[in-house]
Amino acid sequence: MKPQIRILLYSILFFLYLTATSFFLSIGQKLKTDPYITLGCGFAIFNLIYAFLALKWKPLLNIIFAIGIAALSLYLALQFTNLHLLIDYDPYQVKTAIFANAILSIIFWEIVYQVKIRKSK
Repeated sequence: MKPQIRILLYSILFFLYLTATSFFLSIGQKLKTDPYITLGCGFAIFNLIYAFLALKWKPLLNIIFAIGIAALSLYLALQFTNLHLLIDYDPYQVKTAIFANAILSIIFWEIVYQVKIRKSK
């Protein structure tokens, strides 16, 4: 896949993460579930779509990586917000968690993509 296409797909994924967070949280409130579980499932759905469209590995690998990346990036984003590095700019650390989750997901997808490219050569 060309770098321009990957950048475009990552930009779309980043935008989806940022815009869909409030939607997933509102669904979680209506269903009365834990917000982290709702966010994780929602981001896993985005990751599944990306994995099947971009990576095109075997379906089991796509599912494993999509769920794994969603869970790992959400966990690391929460750990990043616990550092309170941007407390002056974001007192409730909500925006920091959303941005960290989106950026970490994209970084992990690029790592998975690079591993895929290296293995196929």
